[in-house]
Parts: sequence; C-alpha cells; structure tokens
Amino acid sequence: MKRVLIIGAGGHAQVVADILLRMHETGADMIPIGFLDDNPHLLGEERLGLPVLGPLAAIDAFEYDAVIIGIGDNRTRRMIYERLTMCGKSFVVARHPSAIVAPDAMIGAGTVIAARAIVNAGAQIGVNVILNSGCIVEHHNYIGAHAHIAPGATLGGTVTVGEGALAGIGATVLPQCTIGAWSVVGGGAVVTSDVADGLVVSGIPARPHGIMRRHVRQLAPRVYRGLG
Repeated sequence: MKRVLIIGAGGHAQVVADILLRMHETGADMIPIGFLDDNPHLLGEERLGLPVLGPLAAIDAFEYDAVIIGIGDNRTRRMIYERLTMCGKSFVVARHPSAIVAPDAMIGAGTVIAARAIVNAGAQIGVNVILNSGCIVEHHNYIGAHAHIAPGATLGGTVTVGEGALAGIGATVLPQCTIGAWSVVGGGAVVTSDVADGLVVSGIPARPHGIMRRHVRQLAPRVYRGLG
C-alpha cells in the first residue's frame, strides 16, 4: 500500500484528500496518511479524519512513499513541486473515481483530477496540474505544467493551455485556441482567439484587462520555507 503525504491543509488539500480516500475505497493501492502545513495552529488538528502532522520542512521525519500538493495557487504549487522534485520525492496522480479519462490520455505526475472531470482522447496533461470538478478537457488538448482548469470550465478540441495558466470557473475556450503561460481566463469568459502569455482576460468574448505580476517573491508560500 502506497502511503501518500498531502502538502498543504487548506480547502484544496482537503479536496485532494477526499479524492485519495475515494480512490482507496474503490481499490486503489494508495492511502493518504496526513497533511504537512507550516501553520503551527493546525498542528495536531484533523481534516477528513487525517492529521496535520507538521511543517513541510519536517517531511523526512515521516514514513511515506509519495506526495501530492494540495495548494491551489499555481506559482506556489510550482515552487513546491520543483523543490520536492530536486529532493527526489515521488508524486502520485489523484484521480477521482467519477472522473472520465480516455485510455490514451497522458497524465503528468502530481496532477489532481477532481470529481466528474472529463479528459478526452489524445489529451496531454503536464505535471502538477489541477483539473477541477466537472471541467471538460476535450480531445488533443495540451495542458502545460502547473496549470489549473477550474470547476465547470470547458476546453474545446485541440486547445493549448500554457504553463501555470488558469482557466476560471465556467470559462469556455473555443477549439484550437491557445491560452498563454501564466495567463488568467476569468470566470464565465468565452475565449474566441489566442491569449498571449501573462494576460488577464474576461468577458464574452474574452478581452485583455490586465497583466499578471511575475514577482515570485511576493507569492512565496507559507509551506515553502525551510525545505532542504
């Protein structure tokens, strides 16, 4: 049985824990054993019956076989993924039993596929991606590492989503469009043409109204400090 540590203990981490528990119930050879989070006030508390074991820096004090990151912010999730990878940690894929994934779809390590998500034929999903509840990733999509497809978002066929991009709740991306790296598509937006890297777009049709800040230091995560 593969023992899995969840990095983070917030709302998304609890969704990840629930997915892993549902997987275990339906016969998957893995089980979550607890959360790691730097918030000292959470130490010893439980989420979904699983303990908050300690800070991320104490990761090697526990017996486990693999990890998965339960943090929604894409830049934070990327930084932690890269550091854990440098430390030689193994990642699992969390795939809810109700998700539908085509047999030939490629799913990267550390990806979370939530309840009722659909991943169709020929899709390629990068590492550390979130495919959230009820999203639709149509045929031959390419989703870059650390991206997030939010609940209810729909990507038409042959869509490309760049690294770290976010397709917001209920957004629609028409076939063959590209969403640039680290860009944000607002909730409910309809993308009818390519979106450049680092843009924020919203509306119907989606239009730019801002540029994402790239100052990673300002986005440094709580749970990142002190990891060796």
